[in-house]
Amino acid sequence: MPNRQNLTIRFLSWSARQGSGLLALGIFAGLLFPPLAHAMVWFITPNVVLLVTMVLLRVDVSAALHHLRRPARLVAIVGFYMVLAPIITAIVVRWIPMDGVLRAAVIMVATGAAASSGAAFARLVGLDPELTLLATLAGIFIVPLTGPPLAYWLAGFDLSITVGAFMLRLALVVGVPLLLSVAIRAIAGRKRLDPLGPAIDGTTVWLVVLYGFAVMDGLQAKFLADPLWVGQAILAAFLSNFGLNVLTTLVFLGYGLRSAASAGLMSGNRNMALYLAVLPTAADHRIAMFFGLAQIPLFLSPFLLRPIYRRIFARPSNAT
Repeated sequence: MPNRQNLTIRFLSWSARQGSGLLALGIFAGLLFPPLAHAMVWFITPNVVLLVTMVLLRVDVSAALHHLRRPARLVAIVGFYMVLAPIITAIVVRWIPMDGVLRAAVIMVATGAAASSGAAFARLVGLDPELTLLATLAGIFIVPLTGPPLAYWLAGFDLSITVGAFMLRLALVVGVPLLLSVAIRAIAGRKRLDPLGPAIDGTTVWLVVLYGFAVMDGLQAKFLADPLWVGQAILAAFLSNFGLNVLTTLVFLGYGLRSAASAGLMSGNRNMALYLAVLPTAADHRIAMFFGLAQIPLFLSPFLLRPIYRRIFARPSNAT
């Protein structure tokens, strides 16, 4: 048994080191093997709960408290990525030739909260997971207040997010993982958990990979049915993701490059699960399709950006 446990820990630690590549492979596996993607759909909600729990287990409490002592910075980052970024996106896409459905979908993605995997991605690429986690949680709390009015004003979509449904999702996504992480920390203790950090990161990687399988469900058939539109949508998803990343990073360079890059990575990667649940039945099916396609640059972002961040932060002057 000890040997098997050691082998598992070593495998998970290896997975953490190879996390960016595994995420990239995972998203394509779900797209290329539809039965695999369909088989994982049921696991989306439990997956998110476990994922956030793993992220919370790796939180450096002192670092998180340090960020909370600077509330103005946190408010500025959340306000920008949740309110100003969607408005800027809507202004920009109006000057880009694309069909109306795709334009609306790009705007709607920009109004969503950051992906719950954001803190894990930040750790994978060497950014600030604590700042990312706090800003992500804040975005999840306020998206019912900002998302629907912005989606209606900027894209013409009426999203009705009821308080009851939102509170239930919030309890699942934030409350349950918080309780689980506190209980695990209390039972295991810091001396046991700290050496398991890389293995916990590896577990997080595999949870995100499995989530990637699930969100690709049905996309292969849609791609084959309308490859031209899907190709345009994938291009728009990449431009939107990395465009918001660069824009947000530039806006917050005054806070230091690492903090700015963390805000940028989070701003580019958005969570569309809540919107999918409340999308009007009369909405064009390509809106939901774009939400799925937007996960491709999200999952590839650690793989594509990690070498860039490593090069930038290898310079002593950029280590802030």
